[in-house]
Amino acid sequence: MIKPKRELTPAQLANMIDKISKCEDSQLLRQWIDNAKKRGQSKIEEAAFFRLVEISPADENGPLGADMWKSIHALELALSLERNHTTRLARTRQKIARVGMQQTLADLALAPKASDGFSMLMSRNMPELTAEAVILRHKDCFSDSVIAAAEARLHDAGVDEADCL
Repeated sequence: MIKPKRELTPAQLANMIDKISKCEDSQLLRQWIDNAKKRGQSKIEEAAFFRLVEISPADENGPLGADMWKSIHALELALSLERNHTTRLARTRQKIARVGMQQTLADLALAPKASDGFSMLMSRNMPELTAEAVILRHKDCFSDSVIAAAEARLHDAGVDEADCL
């Protein structure tokens, strides 16, 4: 049974967030997300969400792959929690398998219209997890035209590049 909503003291909140930041158990983190949502404790829900994203399995393709998989897992987790069932970004995963991580990111940035994933992450106030932000954190992997397209898309959405690094 879920306890009624109650406010945590600042010390209790800090203690809980500290526990969350050290947690490696995805099942426990999901439970904290669920309970915090039911109790209206948004800071705990957010901390557990981002910790779960952080510990999600990463690709073995180095820092670029790990960064992109973190973004994919974040959006999948957000959608799964909202829809109450597992949601996967099947088309994105298929494209990565077909053309690779770097080309998938470049194609997302160079597309004339922002991807659904970009819009969904922006609507959830997570611009740092967009493909465009991943590109800006790994500029050495991309051409000037891809970097410029990523910068323009974020700028057009009102995002300061510094918030994505």
